[in-house]
Amino acid sequence: MNQWTREARYRPLSDIAPEVYQTMKEEVRNSPWRFSYHIQPPTGLLNDPNGFVYHDGTYHLFYQWFPLGPVHGLKYWYHMTSKDLVHWFDEGAALIPNDDADSHGAYSGSGFIKDDAVHIMYTGNKRDADWVRHPSQIVGHLRSDGRIDKHLPPAIPNVPAGYTEHFRDPKVFQEASGTWYCIIGAQCDDLTGCTVLYQSEDAETWTFLGELKTQYPDFGYMWECPDYFELDDKGILLFSPQGIEPDGDAYQNIFQSGYMIGEKLALPELTYQHHAFSELDFGFDFYAPQTTQAADGRRILVGWMGLPDISYPSDMYNWAHALTLPRELTLQEGRLKQLPIRELDLLRKRTIHAQSTEINQAMTIAQAETFEIELSNLALQTTQFEIHVRAADQEATVLTYDATTQRFTLDRSRSGAEVPAVDYGTTRTVQLEQPLHQLRLFVDRSSIEIFLNDGEAVASTRIFPKSTSQDITLIGDLTADISIYEL
Repeated sequence: MNQWTREARYRPLSDIAPEVYQTMKEEVRNSPWRFSYHIQPPTGLLNDPNGFVYHDGTYHLFYQWFPLGPVHGLKYWYHMTSKDLVHWFDEGAALIPNDDADSHGAYSGSGFIKDDAVHIMYTGNKRDADWVRHPSQIVGHLRSDGRIDKHLPPAIPNVPAGYTEHFRDPKVFQEASGTWYCIIGAQCDDLTGCTVLYQSEDAETWTFLGELKTQYPDFGYMWECPDYFELDDKGILLFSPQGIEPDGDAYQNIFQSGYMIGEKLALPELTYQHHAFSELDFGFDFYAPQTTQAADGRRILVGWMGLPDISYPSDMYNWAHALTLPRELTLQEGRLKQLPIRELDLLRKRTIHAQSTEINQAMTIAQAETFEIELSNLALQTTQFEIHVRAADQEATVLTYDATTQRFTLDRSRSGAEVPAVDYGTTRTVQLEQPLHQLRLFVDRSSIEIFLNDGEAVASTRIFPKSTSQDITLIGDLTADISIYEL
């Protein structure tokens, strides 16, 4: 489909002949830049992670999915399962938008465990003949065959007074007392973003409590994908505000995702004493993160490695986007730190390089297309050094650190096929609080995820190099313990 009319965007997958859809899958499977070890759509567009939950030995992770092309349209929930958060099994489409309340899409939501079963709450997107949106919040449960049964009519059928049609993305959590709450992203009638809360005794019948009181009464025009959890006796609120203007190195993308750390929510009073908003990721492609609690109590985050309203080179092959690798969140020195989960060591196929290495001026230390590299015990003899990955004569993704300013820059101006978002530039920079002493990179066929100083700063970025661009080159005078693994 080359002309993405409204009719084309809201055509259900069931209208497509099986042989036609199979051809689409083959086209996507054989296209460039398909990932080696990330979650990606079989066809069409992937966006927000949804329903991320652990139950009875299995992790369940869903994502928003439009199957017919690399655009936003009639959204399904696609289901993945895993025993270890690394090897994922394709369970197919689990939530089908085929009822009146979600006639124009099953939008984002969360998972929770009740009565020893996986339940979900999501936003049903319905539009009337005048194309006015009527969102509702729908509860469902996961069947043994991997599909979701909806509990209709919607648990929250209408938007309360004082808020616009932009009212979505419920995240359900339970207090120690057993009371259920859900936090929802919203837009007030004055076109400012916020979150609201509901309360329930059975996670089926919900009572509106009101708007969460924060220190940000005017911070963007919409707050999407809120996620509240507690860590080390603190209350953490994640959300994705839209409409924030750039400010120095911060807020450089079209939309942002970040967090606030504060005292635990006072419920049902709706007060939240917190510190300033901080971005989670300084890369080009990160949005709508969602967390869950792992089997051993760790708080694990997964994000959408993409952004709304931006096209990507893979679009020409009728697919777009992926999910980030899972990250463990810890609270240290008043900030969230993000580390690749330890289970990712299972991805390592072979060791390419593992030794203390001295670099003088420039050295290509390995060649690989999909790999992990870690530099630790980093000691610089000059004020600046660079790492070039997925490099060849005309291509390279360039990472630069300036020891004088402690600024780290990601440059994708020569990373291959261009992401046509020229208004958002080709570099991203972060100011580190500590001198750079450790970094870890995960590079897939069309992505790079960067972890600095044991999770002090993180960047997720799509890149689209040629398959032959495989050099890993360090430039500068330094010594470091360097480990490189093929993944």
